[in-house]
Amino acid sequence: MHKNKDGIYIYNQDAYRGIKKACEIASKTLDMIGQYVVPGVTTEELDKKCHDFMLSHNSVPATLGYRGYPKSCCISLNHVVCHGIPGDKRLKNGDILNIDVTCILDGWYGDTSRMFTVGNIGLRSKRLIEITHDALILAINSVTPGNTFGDLGAIIQEYVEKNKMSVVRDFCGHGIGSEFHQAPNVLHYGIQNSGPKLESGMCFTIEPMVNIGRPETKILSDNWTAVTRDKSLSAQFEHTVFVKKEGCDILTLSYNNTFFPDGAKLHRNNV
Repeated sequence: MHKNKDGIYIYNQDAYRGIKKACEIASKTLDMIGQYVVPGVTTEELDKKCHDFMLSHNSVPATLGYRGYPKSCCISLNHVVCHGIPGDKRLKNGDILNIDVTCILDGWYGDTSRMFTVGNIGLRSKRLIEITHDALILAINSVTPGNTFGDLGAIIQEYVEKNKMSVVRDFCGHGIGSEFHQAPNVLHYGIQNSGPKLESGMCFTIEPMVNIGRPETKILSDNWTAVTRDKSLSAQFEHTVFVKKEGCDILTLSYNNTFFPDGAKLHRNNV
């Protein structure tokens, strides 16, 4: 592997295989946890199950101890945008939550997140989840050599804003592979034909955060948890993708077809 002129790693096939294996464990962790997302369970209990699953598959949770982060995954509930710290909060009917896991396997990183629903959720929540998911997929469909990172952000922003919602500006996707966070920053808003061009061998996450209300966020006193300033609901989906000569591979596909939450009662497939 080597870096291109923009400082972005271009990975070879050996690296691809290593990253893919790490991504498989991350995906299977989220496949596993879905059955436990029920009313009454605490986010701490969900974190423990994710932690144990990753370890049982010979991988290490990348978030545990990362810059002082205390848990093995991030669980972001309702108006929490990202980096929610698992604790004694009990899930209740109508909640929506994002669970974000990153695995380290043999020195390679795999990162993914998806939305989960608790019991019967409201129509606005369902719509938010649908728009966020589809914005991610629209961007992934445009990942091919020659397009730009600005193209990806513009596609997400246009779709979300057309549906009267907002894209969070304060957080972004990132390069990933031999490290947790690498160049480039993958913005979820932007201008067509701007930014570095995509090249075969690049690996990065796309992980749009979408709010029903305004895009502004604030960080709570724990220095991690990001919430919407207007307390509106927020949703996020994340895939790790690897650019090929044509198109890309989604490395974090669900193995039991649950990337999109059944509780939303919407017709979506594996991606």
